Amino acid sequence: MSGQSPSIVLSYDAAAALVLREAKRALSGLPARREMERVPLAAAAGRVLAAPVVADRDQPPFARATRDGFACRVADLAKGRLRVVGQLRAGEAWTQGAIKPGEAVEIMTGAAAPAGADCVVMVEHVTAAEGHVGLAGTRELAPGENIVAAGAEARAGAIVVPAGRRVSVTEIGAAAACGDAELTVFARPRVAILATGDELVEVTETPGAHQIRNSNSYSLAAQARAAGGDPEILPIVQDDGGATERAIREAWDCDLVLLTGGVSMGKFDFVERALLALGADFFFTGARIQPGRPVVFGKLATAYFFGLPGNPVSTMVTFALFAAPLLRALGGESECGPRFGMARLEEEVRVKAGLTRFLPAWVEGDVRGARVRRIAWQGSGDLAAAAKANGFLVVPETAELLTAGEIVTVLEI
Repeated sequence: MSGQSPSIVLSYDAAAALVLREAKRALSGLPARREMERVPLAAAAGRVLAAPVVADRDQPPFARATRDGFACRVADLAKGRLRVVGQLRAGEAWTQGAIKPGEAVEIMTGAAAPAGADCVVMVEHVTAAEGHVGLAGTRELAPGENIVAAGAEARAGAIVVPAGRRVSVTEIGAAAACGDAELTVFARPRVAILATGDELVEVTETPGAHQIRNSNSYSLAAQARAAGGDPEILPIVQDDGGATERAIREAWDCDLVLLTGGVSMGKFDFVERALLALGADFFFTGARIQPGRPVVFGKLATAYFFGLPGNPVSTMVTFALFAAPLLRALGGESECGPRFGMARLEEEVRVKAGLTRFLPAWVEGDVRGARVRRIAWQGSGDLAAAAKANGFLVVPETAELLTAGEIVTVLEI
């Protein structure tokens, strides 16, 4: 094995943009490449729609009351008290024709408003006596108040949820309302996970004095599954050029290959050399970030690959930043970028400028907003610190100081 991969080290913004470019390319050719399947609605959470959810009838199919009260005409209510001529509960139909001038119908939330009514006055806004109701005080109503018109939410045949959307609780509710007991979804992209390193042993083994357990394969499998992939953990590869090349060859029937470790410039880092020998195209071989600077992205034949750093926190961060967006796109998800949020910083953070930093952090909040505080750590190998975090505080490349109280960006994991 000989040769050296090109040195292409990008800023975070440039590297992220390049990944999203490839993600869009993957999405554009997806329908011809990705298999589809039908799944029961109750089992569809987390899958990506390959066909839209379409309204089978107007939503709502009738003018629907949104409050308990009295259905009537605004013009009649303004003239004085109205005679109550009946009652309507949700699920009942009014069969006595259009209400007449001076009449009102007691109505419950969710019921179909009787013909002729153009508003619902809330029960707490009326006075009632001897079968009649009237407005309390000087309150005024407008036509359409507390009534949702038929078809106001969606017309029959309209797309309620587009293809490319990951199915969550709202999509399941919308599909159920449209009568879809099954959904058409994309098959999950297959992800090969290949950890390298002489220092690694399997989780079930007792490490030697200078060995560690292979945590990366399992954390990556969890991240890949959460991003919509179908992960396969492959056997550990020792630091040997020939073994690395053979292992990569065997992994290449998947949609995405994730390699961890062996991507730096050390004497026993063979991943890039093996990929080069196999004819890989490299999009970048590093990013100006911490942790995760020696991250590699490219394509070999029809499959994409990422060479992720071996340190566990670096692996998690680089997957979330780069591999997850591409994997979402390979699975058909149209909104595939990294998941960022905003929060108020609880204490100042000082760093050296020059790298975009992603520091372990704890994010919590309430109705007033989210707050974030940094978790102390010992560097990118500190899994114990990562386990205390639920996100990463983002420090821009040009920043040296983030002050307490300012609004900052956090990376979700």
